[in-house]
Amino acid sequence: MSEVKANIPKRNTVQRKTVEHVINDAEGPLTVQEIHEHANAKCDVGIATVYRIVKALHEGGDIKCVVLPDGQNRYEAAHLGHHHHFRCRVCQRVFDLHICPVSLPEGTTLPGGFLVDGHELTLFGTCPDCAAKADEVDPVEAMNVIETDSNNE
Repeated sequence: MSEVKANIPKRNTVQRKTVEHVINDAEGPLTVQEIHEHANAKCDVGIATVYRIVKALHEGGDIKCVVLPDGQNRYEAAHLGHHHHFRCRVCQRVFDLHICPVSLPEGTTLPGGFLVDGHELTLFGTCPDCAAKADEVDPVEAMNVIETDSNNE
């Protein structure tokens, strides 16, 4: 059955090219909803079409599915190689990290007899954009927000 799919020509529509560009230009893996938002800003494309395109790209090996601790399926270009992810706790965006903070080679045996054949890592914190915005907050304004919130409780 996969041989039949391999013989089906890819339809290079504007929508497909746009979805491919969105995924390839992303700073990290995206959900289908995020892909739709970015693609729809560039051309008129429905969510069902985005799902079909993502499925075709995934089945064709052009993109891969990444499941982070939040449990959502996210998609990124298949050619990226070994890398990890960073999730901002403020804006919820996910970024690719092109470093590996884990120096644990394949074939390492851990205490208890666990044989390592790979690893995935997601770091959490604040992205540079959100950190910069936090630095721009006026301390007096921040105190007003805190006081307003505590008065509403």
